[in-house]
Amino acid sequence: MSMRDAQSFDEFYRSTSGRTLRYGHAVAGDHGEAQDLVQEAYARAWRQWGSLATHPAPEAWLRLVVSRLATDRFRRLRGWRTAVSRTGLPEDVRPPGEDTVLLVAALRQLPANQRQALALHYLFDMPVEEIARETGVPTGTVKSWLSRGRTRLAELLPGVASEKLEVNDVA
Repeated sequence: MSMRDAQSFDEFYRSTSGRTLRYGHAVAGDHGEAQDLVQEAYARAWRQWGSLATHPAPEAWLRLVVSRLATDRFRRLRGWRTAVSRTGLPEDVRPPGEDTVLLVAALRQLPANQRQALALHYLFDMPVEEIARETGVPTGTVKSWLSRGRTRLAELLPGVASEKLEVNDVA
């Protein structure tokens, strides 16, 4: 995009943003939601500014985008509300226990490949061969990642017995 295009977009934005935000507020019924819709509409306009700059009514195009975005969001919210009305609100999630916090902190200190292998093996009960297929490495590599990951976790979590690292309760 040339500097001239950027300047014409800036001019378009300055001359239309106030009206567009008011329109977004009227459509969405909420100022914060309107800001999100308008920001997304201007982002789309910027990406297409080369062709939109010659559009006979770029501001009308922008309003159409805001309207469609608002409709899409309303549909998603309506779908969520329908699901909640059928199933009820999700239960409150309890805060993680101390063991979980310690384990997550320890896992963050492992290399990504070891974390991935441990998660697939213990959280998804995947056998070594399946992990190898999914990650595209030999089974021996996966075994090495699991072994090294367990060893490092044992070092990072000295109070945890090694048998506890073998259970599927690593969430």
